[in-house]
Amino acid sequence: MNEIVQLLIYGVVLGSILTMGAIGVSMIFGILRFAHFAHGDFMTLGAYIGLAFISAFGLSPWWALPSGMIGMAAVAVLIDKVLYQRIRRTQPVILLISSFGMALVIRAAVQLIWGSDNQSYAKGIQFPWRLDILGGLRIKPDHVWIVLIAFALVVAVHLFLTRTKMGKAMRAMSDNMDLALITGIPAERVITWTWVIGGGLAAAAGVFLGIDTRLYPVMGWTALLPVFAAAILGGIGRPYGAIAGGMVIGIAMEMSTLVIPAAYKPAVAFAIMVVMLVVRPQGLFKGTL
Repeated sequence: MNEIVQLLIYGVVLGSILTMGAIGVSMIFGILRFAHFAHGDFMTLGAYIGLAFISAFGLSPWWALPSGMIGMAAVAVLIDKVLYQRIRRTQPVILLISSFGMALVIRAAVQLIWGSDNQSYAKGIQFPWRLDILGGLRIKPDHVWIVLIAFALVVAVHLFLTRTKMGKAMRAMSDNMDLALITGIPAERVITWTWVIGGGLAAAAGVFLGIDTRLYPVMGWTALLPVFAAAILGGIGRPYGAIAGGMVIGIAMEMSTLVIPAAYKPAVAFAIMVVMLVVRPQGLFKGTL
């Protein structure tokens, strides 16, 4: 029983990380109508930007989070202006292929600048808390902070989408772009904010993943399948669904280690994604942003 509860805790942590990436994927799809295959490498680059910042100034590892989010948000907007904006009116498959090419460029740049070796935000081993009152469960302090900060970011996104003028404009464009443009909604500003939020949340996912494990150039690429599985499970284009999808995928991946080797955890995410596409292609939740 303790093993199941321990895996459930790990699943919630992984689900929190996947949720950050899945919300960004869903928002980009909801507004721009294409699957952003470079999102995993956005996670990687955001994590390494945070590493560069704390290494340069000798700060606490948690300073990697705000610095990575701000830096990746700026890079995401720059990439949109330089590449995606020029081909935005073409067929979605062109944007999809371009995003795949951008993923390769980012991955190569990370390897060129930071090298291919594993890196970490902090040296040494963090000893977990042992909760004897709960049967000896072990919880790392970093895991608690990851879940709490991820929850705070989800609440912040919710408030932005529901309480601000720009958030409401984003929801309107996701619902009906042509009607939104006719009513005078500034499309370019909405798209820019989409990349700011998507890039920032991708960086948060990358930093969380780096804190939980290690930083390496393909960390985001390996997480891309579970992130897309979470987005599809919740309903692609629906950030609120991505929250539920991220938690389900994260918990399912960790629980699967009870019956299969841990190396096959990504296969669980793939299996859930395929089943969802066959049984309910629209995802668990209907609606838009």
